Amino acid sequence: MSTRPAALSLYRRSLKLALDWSVHRSLWRGQAVYIRSLFEKNRDVSDPRLQRALLKETEKLLEKWKHPDPYCAPTAPGGSKYERNLPAPHMDPPPPLKF
Repeated sequence: MSTRPAALSLYRRSLKLALDWSVHRSLWRGQAVYIRSLFEKNRDVSDPRLQRALLKETEKLLEKWKHPDPYCAPTAPGGSKYERNLPAPHMDPPPPLKF
């Protein structure tokens, strides 16, 4: 995987991880701006070895700060409302009775 997609993936994962730890979205926004500044600071690094080292370091940080109980939308698989109140299955009517 080239470094640009890897960096974008790490950026998105770090934003989602920050959202797991934030209580309110307004608090998360400040953290998102800080995370963006960290990624922007290393944007112009062109040395492949340094890029790989930065990516590995970021992976370690994400693993270290991983939330033990990440946020899951209630209606998503694993959520508290997943498959609750499912619609009734669509069934064909019974065949007519013959007397």
